[in-house]
Amino acid sequence: MNGGDVARQLKQMTDFIRQEAVEKAAEIEAAAAEEFQIEKLQLVEAEKKRIKQEYERKEKQNDIEKKIEYSKQVKDSLIEVLRAQDDLVKSMLEATGKELLYISRDHHAYKNLLRILIVQSLLRLKESAVILRCRKEDRELVESVLESAKNEYAGRANVYPPEIVLDRNVYLPSGPSHYEAHGPSCSGGVVIASRDGKIVYENTLDARLEVVFRKKLPEIRRSFFGQIAA
Repeated sequence: MNGGDVARQLKQMTDFIRQEAVEKAAEIEAAAAEEFQIEKLQLVEAEKKRIKQEYERKEKQNDIEKKIEYSKQVKDSLIEVLRAQDDLVKSMLEATGKELLYISRDHHAYKNLLRILIVQSLLRLKESAVILRCRKEDRELVESVLESAKNEYAGRANVYPPEIVLDRNVYLPSGPSHYEAHGPSCSGGVVIASRDGKIVYENTLDARLEVVFRKKLPEIRRSFFGQIAA
């Protein structure tokens, strides 16, 4: 083999090696490109998934916040309604309380009412001796019915007439006036206590109004306010 043949073979071998290297490099580059594309797609999908989850989380959070805000508005509205109802009920009670003042102005009817209240109180306490308190302006009317009230109680309870001591030192407050609208007041009636003061029965017009009003309050609310009050 002469020198020219050797040179050709070397060139062929070199070209072959070069071609192999080029093809191998192309394969590596293609594989790297494919792997890059796969990894890029995975990253894109992962980011899309993250964004979607974040969007859903924010959407859910916004939903919760809207529900909380709506619930708060409903609660605030209900409180306002209930407050308005309470104001109306209080004004009704105050208006009714003012009407009580007219009862004592009719002396004949009020005198009979005082007797009834005293008898009721005696029946409630069932004591043989009691202390009675009334308004100072009612003292004469009370004194005028004490005897008949004691006898009526004795007949109904089948006992001896009780001893009733009219307290002349401590009186119930007078009715409310324009000058003392917010001070203690009493529209009429009596308070009777056992001699030792351990048992006290308040049978004033104001106390009876409070009892009746509390008893009738659910009915009043249903009548005026319907289902909201219930």
